[in-house]
Amino acid sequence: MISVCWNSEYRRIERSDSIIQLRKCAREVADFSDDESRPLISWKDHPIQNSENEEEEQNSRRKPKKTNLQETHESLDYLPSHSETYKTYLKEKPHSSDWDRWFMMGLIGGVVGAMGFLMHQIIDTLFELKWELVEKYIQHSDFLTTWLFILGIGFGMVMVSSGLVVFFCPSGSSSGLPEVIGYLNGASLRHIFNIRTFFGTFFSCALAVAAGLFCGPEGPMIHVGAVVGCGLSQFKSDTLRINLPCFTRFRNSADKRQFITAGAAAGIASVFRAPVGGLLFALEEVASFWDIKLAWQTFFCCLIASFTTEVLSSSFGGFEYEGYFGFLKAEQRITFWVKNLLDMSVLAFIPTIILGVIGGLLGALFVFLNVRINKVRIKLFSAVKRKWLRQISKLLETLLLLVVTMTVTVFVPYFFPCTEDPVTYQFLNSSEDSLGDHLPWDVSEYNCPPATTWIGPDGILNSNYTINQAAALLVKNGKQGIPLLFQRGNHEKFGFPALFTALVLYFCISCWTAGTAAATGLVVPMLYTGALFGRTVGLIMVYIFGVQNDEHWTWIDPGLFATIGAAAYFAGVSRLTISLTIIMVELTNDVQSIMLIMVAVMVGKTVGDYFNHSLFSSLLHLKCIPHLEAEPNVVHGKKKVNLELFAAKDVMKKCKAIHLKENVFSLASILNDTTYNGFPVVYSPGPGQEEVFLGTITRLELCMLLSNRQIFQTPETSNIDTCVLKYQEVTVEKVPDEGQMKSLLTKYSADPQYQQLFINLEPYINKSAVAVQSHFSLHRTYVLFRTLGLRHLTVVDLQNRAVGMITRKDLISFQLEKMLIKLDSGKLDSDEELLK
Repeated sequence: MISVCWNSEYRRIERSDSIIQLRKCAREVADFSDDESRPLISWKDHPIQNSENEEEEQNSRRKPKKTNLQETHESLDYLPSHSETYKTYLKEKPHSSDWDRWFMMGLIGGVVGAMGFLMHQIIDTLFELKWELVEKYIQHSDFLTTWLFILGIGFGMVMVSSGLVVFFCPSGSSSGLPEVIGYLNGASLRHIFNIRTFFGTFFSCALAVAAGLFCGPEGPMIHVGAVVGCGLSQFKSDTLRINLPCFTRFRNSADKRQFITAGAAAGIASVFRAPVGGLLFALEEVASFWDIKLAWQTFFCCLIASFTTEVLSSSFGGFEYEGYFGFLKAEQRITFWVKNLLDMSVLAFIPTIILGVIGGLLGALFVFLNVRINKVRIKLFSAVKRKWLRQISKLLETLLLLVVTMTVTVFVPYFFPCTEDPVTYQFLNSSEDSLGDHLPWDVSEYNCPPATTWIGPDGILNSNYTINQAAALLVKNGKQGIPLLFQRGNHEKFGFPALFTALVLYFCISCWTAGTAAATGLVVPMLYTGALFGRTVGLIMVYIFGVQNDEHWTWIDPGLFATIGAAAYFAGVSRLTISLTIIMVELTNDVQSIMLIMVAVMVGKTVGDYFNHSLFSSLLHLKCIPHLEAEPNVVHGKKKVNLELFAAKDVMKKCKAIHLKENVFSLASILNDTTYNGFPVVYSPGPGQEEVFLGTITRLELCMLLSNRQIFQTPETSNIDTCVLKYQEVTVEKVPDEGQMKSLLTKYSADPQYQQLFINLEPYINKSAVAVQSHFSLHRTYVLFRTLGLRHLTVVDLQNRAVGMITRKDLISFQLEKMLIKLDSGKLDSDEELLK
């Protein structure tokens, strides 16, 4: 009953928050964005100024700042404009095989693999060095000095980590994964793939994890991989002003998105040594456009990335060459290697389902709390008017988080006693010389007395090794702590107090950490939190049924349930299924438990979906990124709406059409007076006949045409063939000189003589632009728009006259819900009005 009430109340609040959030989205992001105070996303693709927008502007507290031609973000076309100039370009381009594409995929995989290796080496080296410096203080129980040293070192790391994000590359804030997902879905976001973001994200993540924040490198590595895929495939950099004449055929939206997809998948493959999991993660979560050819190429890219990381890791430790180049040890290759596999029983599915339910509930709670915390963070920072003060505030928040994290990490273990570690050390070549030797100090020992060794019967070297359970769980980072929780056969290695304390602290602090002004990942915290509550459940079962030695009951092991709990909680937060299962198997090498993992993942996802959306979807919504899901999810009142009952005319907006032969004065006036990024082009088939839809043309293409006077025609020369620009001259990513273009448009729209100069748009318009009739199913309109990766969808009537335009803005769930409200009030046009 409680869960049902929470669910209904949460969804009610979520819908009301959606209305407030999306109405104020552009204004709020403009307030708190450090990227030159520009909005993160804009809706400028829409070719209409309607009363709804005017109402929202009047109701806003203040109007957003006006922007220049290219100062706002736009949507992307997946396919190039199918114009006459494009067909000419294809005819002139020599035919080539796909060897260069495979080479580029391999190159991206190699670079991402090397970056993954460097990431691990930097984190491990700095982390170990930091705790080695305070070893003597810990052993003497001088926790205050330990805290001061650790905090001072962490301050330096976090200052650099957060400073990189705040001042150097704001686009690298947090994980960067929602931005990558949004871009691959068709939303163009500023600066997320430039070289500053690459270096800023990489070093910010490495320092944040090494400093001891409860985070991991996975999300930022996906972002880094995507940047590598974008940069290498284009062989140019606007930041460095480099434009190499190599692989120029990949400089289009479709190819760029494919390489970005492969780079993002390689990031997961490298950081987890999970090539198949990286491929499936890109398919399930990252990419919006997928085909079998891209799957093969991404598979190859992930293979090279994982291979590169493993080969380098086999030879280097702490940046020192250790030999054995190319010898891949299992404990190095498998991130969280589970050595002892257990026989399963059908009875194991009962606690697995329970773990799935707990994982789904905790995952939904994490998403809810994290979104709330981020909303509060946005509200507080947006209230700070001065940009430099807002940046300092973000930096101070990260430092405050570090103080809390280090205080918990250093002082909480003080309240826990040392317990004997039930691990027996056996050395094959041990001798009597080993007697009395002290084992190397490990941070999990914390303030415990040094361990000594002695030789037992049968040549077994035993030790009185003790650990501080809380230190082993809190002081160690996720990469070192998770294998301790996954260990099999050590039923009582961790007790209830240490597990419960670490669970509460890690859950709360990681929830706060996600979204701070530093490049932080969430995968390790998700696995760690899930493993903590999973091992707790496993320990409860051990206390109930005892330690079982019978082979039919050996599956009652806390280590097994820690693995299952990690998968369940990961699913409850991310709502991944196929890729998560494969990643867990590749991480642990525990193929024997794959069915239990699958059940836990399915239950965790189902329970989480009952309460809210996944974390990534929630962050896309929070950041105002117009992401189109695979299927529309529209709720009106309390019922899910079937969009098959509605038509395209219900969401379209009236459009401004351009004639096939338009005068320069009119074109300049349209571009000057509007911010539309796409226009339908119409023409009359014969004298006295009405103009019908022929194709579309974009704002950038019109700007490039107007900047080339040699194509202007006079009425006397309109029937004479004139110069036609090449495809590369018309199709550009941005206007070369915005100031000059603005002056040119002002000149053309102010001088009447340009009313006598015309441009023939026929060679440049997209004649394969998709159009639907006004009565076309709205659900199929949505599927068509998303599947083809459209930017504009023209709506025509029965006479093929352009009557409206549909853009990404019109198809997001909130806009569709607003449409339903207007339908109820009878404000939309009727069929008769459209056919007049």
